[in-house]
Amino acid sequence: MKNKIIILSFFLISTLSGMAQDTKESLDAYLKIAAENNPGLKAKFNDYMAAMEKVPQVGTLPDPQFAFGYFINPVETRLGPQKATLGLKQAFPWFGLLRSKEDVATEIAKAKYEIFENSKSNLFFEVKTAYYNYYFMEKAIQITKDNMVILRIFKNLSLVKIENGNASIVDELRVELELNDLENQLALFIDSKKVFLAKFNNLLNRDTYELVNVPTELWQDELPYENLTLMDSIYNNNHEVKSIDHKLNAFVNQERTAKLEGMPKFNIGVNYIIVGKNPNSTDVNNGNDALLFPSIGVTIPIYRRKYKAMIEEAKYLQLAEISNKEDKRNTLSAVFENVYKDFSDSERRINLNKKQSKIAKQVLDVLITSYSTNSKDFEEVLRIERQLLGYKLAEQKAITDKNAAIAFINYMLGN
Repeated sequence: MKNKIIILSFFLISTLSGMAQDTKESLDAYLKIAAENNPGLKAKFNDYMAAMEKVPQVGTLPDPQFAFGYFINPVETRLGPQKATLGLKQAFPWFGLLRSKEDVATEIAKAKYEIFENSKSNLFFEVKTAYYNYYFMEKAIQITKDNMVILRIFKNLSLVKIENGNASIVDELRVELELNDLENQLALFIDSKKVFLAKFNNLLNRDTYELVNVPTELWQDELPYENLTLMDSIYNNNHEVKSIDHKLNAFVNQERTAKLEGMPKFNIGVNYIIVGKNPNSTDVNNGNDALLFPSIGVTIPIYRRKYKAMIEEAKYLQLAEISNKEDKRNTLSAVFENVYKDFSDSERRINLNKKQSKIAKQVLDVLITSYSTNSKDFEEVLRIERQLLGYKLAEQKAITDKNAAIAFINYMLGN
């Protein structure tokens, strides 16, 4: 009997003892794979690259205009009939207009870049969360299987006592009930593990059922800054806020562009006339083509209503982005408080369940010794064993929740 107690205690100790923590190297490697392969992130990057190509488009002079004219009835002149004319004209906008348009396009591109960076930060958060959840399912399966081993030892112990006439068959049936419940819970954990495996691999854009390496014991992340400075850091570093700032700058430049659009535009041109020979002329320049001096033209923007509307449009867009920024800051503040609450709660749950597990193990050891000697408290043994399982699962869930909360805070920080 004492040997059975020793074996049972050994299983309990091996199940409840902590194991060495693994490093974060595998998770960092997965994040790199996700950054390189995720199709959604690639789409955001291509949006940014496309926006960058807009800058040289708007900062270039308009194409010159070339014109060719042919006289069906040649115009007779002293030096010969004019047969055809060639013209080349180049338009020039007001000073600074092209640079202003470049500034608008550049700020829009920068805003798209911040959206890309925000998508990358969000992808990292999703990868981390899926990784932590997959770890929890692995751990839950392991803990459940270990507890099933313990229950089978309980069952063997009860059978020995039943054979000796020191216990009732009810004890064995109670263990069977517990085992059936754990088998059902184990099946759910295994199915859930497949779901998180598929989600994780989809984020990395690889085969759905490719294996994922998780640590035997999950590390505990810590906050990157003190709580008092976290909110200021989020305001300064959040990619969505930065994107709004760049849009605001773009609309400020758009207002300046609209004002410059309302200024006169110039064009300079040259004309070349092809002249035939006049058989009746003795002039030395007879039949020579004519190159006219450059012509200068001015486009006068007299319809001011359009330009005023363009300026007002830019001003309203600025006001909209100012309001968007204020709304985003308020949203970030509320979300942060909620996530920080989850972080604090997870830390409390880690400490609580660790403490409860230690106490439950001590109670269980006492009850096992009592049952081995006088066949009492078997129902209490099963109840405490069930509680111990719950505490171990709750501790691991609290660790994953803590890391997920910190991962979301890092996402808000733009990391």
